[in-house]
Parts: sequence; C-alpha cells; structure tokens
Amino acid sequence: MTVMTGKNISIACYDNEVPPFVEAEMDSLYGNIFSSLVEFRVYGWVMGTTSTYVVHADGQIITLLLFKREQGMVRVLNETICVGSADMQRFADFIFKRYRDVQAISFKAIETDIGNVDFPYQRFNHLEDITLSLPSSAEAYLAGLGKNTRRNIKRYTDRLIRTFPSCRFEVFEGAGIREEHVRTLIEFNRERMADKNIVSVIDEEETRRIICLVRSCGLVGIVTIDGRIAAGALSYRAGSNYFLNVLAHAPCYDEYWLGFLCCYRTICECIARRGREFHFLWGRYEYKFALGAVQRDLDNVTVYRSWVQVVRHVNLAWHEARQGYARQAKVWLKYSNTGTSRRMLRLVGHIRDAKRAMQHVTRGRKSAMLQSTSDH
Repeated sequence: MTVMTGKNISIACYDNEVPPFVEAEMDSLYGNIFSSLVEFRVYGWVMGTTSTYVVHADGQIITLLLFKREQGMVRVLNETICVGSADMQRFADFIFKRYRDVQAISFKAIETDIGNVDFPYQRFNHLEDITLSLPSSAEAYLAGLGKNTRRNIKRYTDRLIRTFPSCRFEVFEGAGIREEHVRTLIEFNRERMADKNIVSVIDEEETRRIICLVRSCGLVGIVTIDGRIAAGALSYRAGSNYFLNVLAHAPCYDEYWLGFLCCYRTICECIARRGREFHFLWGRYEYKFALGAVQRDLDNVTVYRSWVQVVRHVNLAWHEARQGYARQAKVWLKYSNTGTSRRMLRLVGHIRDAKRAMQHVTRGRKSAMLQSTSDH
C-alpha cells in the first residue's frame, strides 16, 4: 500500500512482509547494528510477523521502520536510532488511521526530540549511547584528545613495549575472526565481573550469538604478548559505524592500561576504514569520555491513540512509568556524587549481599534436605 501525504512525500506499508531492498537500505539509512536485519536474525527475529513502513521524500527513503502488531499495539523493532517529532507524528498518524484496532505504539531506546506530537505519550530515559564522531585520520583523532590522554597513551605504550617486546596489535574482520578470540575476551570479561561480585550476563547461548554476529559484521582488535591473547576490543560494523560490544584484558596486565590502549588502537583502525562513528554504547565509564566520546540519551516512548486509551491501558502506562522512574533513581544513585547517594548505594549493596546470603543459606538447606531424603 502506498499513500501520498504531500507534494514530495509518499508512504508505503508492507503488512507482514519485509521486502528484499530493506536490508541494504536500513544499513545505508541508519548505520546501526540494533536496526539491522543481521542482528535481528541472530536474535531470533521471525520475518513473517514483521511489517515494513517506508517514507520516500523526492524519491529517496528518509524513514524505514520495522514493526510488529499484536494485541492492539504496534511495537517498533528499530532501536538506538534517531526518530524526530515529524517522523513520529507521521508514523502515528499512519498507524492509527490504517489499523483501527491499534491503541498504542511503542518505541524502545531511541534518540528523539519529541515534543509536538498530537497524541498523548509517555517518554522515559532507558539507556545512554556514548558515541564518538570519527575524524578523517588517526593523527587528527589523537590531536583532538585531551593533553593528559595523549600523554598517557604515549607513556603506557612505551612502557608496554619496553616490558613486553613481543607485544603485537592485530585486527581481524568478519570470517577471519576466530572463535578463540571471542571466547578468550568473554572469559576476561567474566573474570573482571567476578572480581566485582557481579555475574556476567554473557552465558553460552549469548556467546554463540556473539560469535555468529561477529563473523557476519565484526571487527576485533587483538593484543598478543608472547603469542597469547592479552586484550581485545570486539565491535560490529553497520553501514559506516562501529559498535563496541566487549572490551577486556587479562587481569595480570591491569597496570599497563592494556584495555584502554587496545580500544584506542581499534578506534584508529575504524578511522582507517573510513568509519563515521564509534559507539561505546551504554555505561558512563570515564575511559569513554577520555577517548573523546559524548553522551546521547536513548528513551522509551509510548504513543497512545487518545487519553481514553491511556485510561483503558492503565496497566501499560503504569508499567512504563514504574520502569522509567526506577531508571531515574538508579542513575541518580549510581552517578550522583553526593553523600546521600553514596550512603544509599552502600545500603542497596548491603541489602543485595544479605539477599544473596539468604539465598545461599536457602539453597544449602534445600541441598541438606535433599541429601537427607536420599539417605533414607
């Protein structure tokens, strides 16, 4: 179906269909791994239930959204892209007119300037994407970094080479990336998380997904010492942009800034490949800003057909509000440097430790009961 909405703008919609042109066009238009068919496939996307919305202006595609329609709601699959007020208004107008049963539209983790949409909506921060705009050369990139960062890059590089003359940095892409690379970096990551009493979310199933995705569109910078992997930065390419997924190093090299240096060298390789942006993604870690990145906020937005539908879907509205305010509280506790926030963080930590201890005791009691039962 194609609808003309203005002199130079037309909208096409393909119900439960993703035409062949979509894959290349999405990479070209958004250049975002979280708005790409390759990532959707790896994470179990089912094509037959996905519809496609396309806006042309003067014959060029300016908006391309994939969405699912279920239980009176449209859920947009594209994430971490920019969706402006005009795009959102146009999409909402089209969806609510075309599908009379749809009462709400959900966008997840988008960058938006929404403010003048003629429908009730909720907007809450969901994540941040720490992003670096890449200059034309590695020399220009280094020159644009802060004085202390430039000094530390030279200082720690010199120290590393003096201490470990066998140190080498190599880059692997796509099918050239070995499973050993990925698994070693993930294991380094697990060790780092374990030191902080945090269980890594990268289990075996996620590891297999990462291996599949990295072989399709990955770029991995690897540091070896004496022929063994010592550090690595694993990223994905979409269009002209790169997205960092895993940055890790062996704990025995903590004092050499090895992870930082590996990330810096990987960024330089992305510049050499004419990359436009390097996305560090979520987590406001200092090293990202030291390497020149800036923060972009990503929000969840829910647009309702009318205020009546807000009331009718009060459970959805409450869920979005609860999640949004919980996120605000978490961010304040984590990043605020006030005495109150530090005390609250310690309290939350104590509660979490106590909960883990109780779970451990409970598991122990259950094990003892099972053992006792089996003895009899």
